[in-house]
Amino acid sequence: MRIIFMGTPDFAVPALKTLHEAGHEIAAVYTQPPRPGGRRGKELTPTPVHQAAEALGLEVRHPASLKGANEQAVFTALGADVAVVAAYGLILPQPILDAPKQGCINLHASLLPRWRGAAPIQRAILAGDKETGITVMQMDAGLDTGAMLLAEATPIGAKTAGDLTAELGGIGARLIVDVLANLSAIPPIAQSDDGVTYAKKIDKAEALLDFTQVAAQVERQVRAMAPAPGAYFLLEGERYKVLAAEVVTGSGAPGTVLDDALTIASGSGAIRPTSVQRAGKPVMSTADLLRGKPIPPGTRLNREA
Repeated sequence: MRIIFMGTPDFAVPALKTLHEAGHEIAAVYTQPPRPGGRRGKELTPTPVHQAAEALGLEVRHPASLKGANEQAVFTALGADVAVVAAYGLILPQPILDAPKQGCINLHASLLPRWRGAAPIQRAILAGDKETGITVMQMDAGLDTGAMLLAEATPIGAKTAGDLTAELGGIGARLIVDVLANLSAIPPIAQSDDGVTYAKKIDKAEALLDFTQVAAQVERQVRAMAPAPGAYFLLEGERYKVLAAEVVTGSGAPGTVLDDALTIASGSGAIRPTSVQRAGKPVMSTADLLRGKPIPPGTRLNREA
């Protein structure tokens, strides 16, 4: 098929590569414009999809908007059979949705209708869901409301958002190839009105660890924010990212360090970080952190918050 691919983050890269390997004609790749990044935060950095597309020798386009008539005409002129969308990051106006002969198909990282919206992986972890997955769906003007074509579930367990992003990206790549191989034979299934939830974008303020929650919820907060933006606690005005933690026994005032191993009391129970990162430092084990920066029992965290 002649495809327009539309995606931006690492999650979308496996689908792009798999579609290319399957022999589909990629007419163009649409992605978000390069953003300031790099070590100094100033260099314009192409998106992961942009970089992958260039490595494959594909044409890349990164308009800031698709609302203009000229941009829509350029899109339509590509004469695509279908557009495949995976975490693109821009709203698709109706003329864009209507342009491909067989419409636009989205890879969404949840089991719809649960967790429609921007941050389905993180919200599923924070909610304590037992499973999540990929839904391949037809796109319409609503927010992830289109008819479903194919879905596959996977258990969440102790996975981080990073773990699930990589896993679901691989599942999505496999499913979209299956769907396009049999598109005319797959009956669309309307989403149920029951069980609809919305996965709003993660706010940076949500990364500050809330030790008033029960320990299991604090640990979910760590996994939902790993690797980015990274859950953290405050100590002496400095942010300490917690990239992994375990639930342990212990009690005390929430946010209080209970022992020399950085066990931290929560609303019920305690957590112990196992992988941490100070600003400007590499990720390290908690034991390595404490050798260079002891945090004695009785220390109260997040007091500056």
